Amino acid sequence: MKIHYTILLLSALFITSCKSDSTKSNTPKSSKYTLTPFTTSQDYSDAQLQNMTYNEGVFNFTVGGEGYELGQQTPDKDSKMCANSSKGQHIHLIIDNEPYAAKYTSSFEYDVADGEHYLLAFLSRSYHESIKTRKAAIHAKVQVEDKKLTQIDGISEAMVMYSRPKGTYVGKKDTEKVMLDFYLINADLKNGYGLTANINGEIHNIDTWQPYYIEGLPMGENTVELTLLDAQGKAINSPYNPVKRTFTLKDDEIPGGK
Repeated sequence: MKIHYTILLLSALFITSCKSDSTKSNTPKSSKYTLTPFTTSQDYSDAQLQNMTYNEGVFNFTVGGEGYELGQQTPDKDSKMCANSSKGQHIHLIIDNEPYAAKYTSSFEYDVADGEHYLLAFLSRSYHESIKTRKAAIHAKVQVEDKKLTQIDGISEAMVMYSRPKGTYVGKKDTEKVMLDFYLINADLKNGYGLTANINGEIHNIDTWQPYYIEGLPMGENTVELTLLDAQGKAINSPYNPVKRTFTLKDDEIPGGK
């Protein structure tokens, strides 16, 4: 009986081991970088961004919802261990394939060239993570003429819009864990679409719309390229797909140094 029990136990351990292997990340073991899900963030499920206007070069939005306020620090910022804005919560405004502009008030000047543009605006936490609810974002295909909106249409294409990383990160606190965040329009990663993040030439597959920590990045310039894929794993024919950004990591600056 003891021998029989031992065989059953070893079999169970073997099966468990196989199951564990099947759930591991498909990132190669030789990966230089790790991509892990962000920790659960301050919930702003009822936050709202509404009533967008653009006239005489000035955007106006209505921001609503219980608890969310522009310019305030997100309560869980210290637990995130990543770059945080000292100016607080803000709107990310993305025009076409440009890096986002961070705006800390609901009304602000912004120069948009005449012509047709893809526009995305969403509410952000102070550490730059987007609030991923439909009520907290506005996306549209717009026509601009003489610093005013002359036409606003819905976006019909599936798109990925890049948000973070962006700019320059300085010091150990901000460079050890760098947040990757993006915004999906008309695309569900659980239903027919896929996404890859090419980090300095290393491919990582993403199957959930959420922010991620990137760890292991070197000092200096780094590049992230996001590609939205179809069900066959091919890049879809969509505006600004793939989208690429270069950002910089720096050691702590020494006072008085060059």
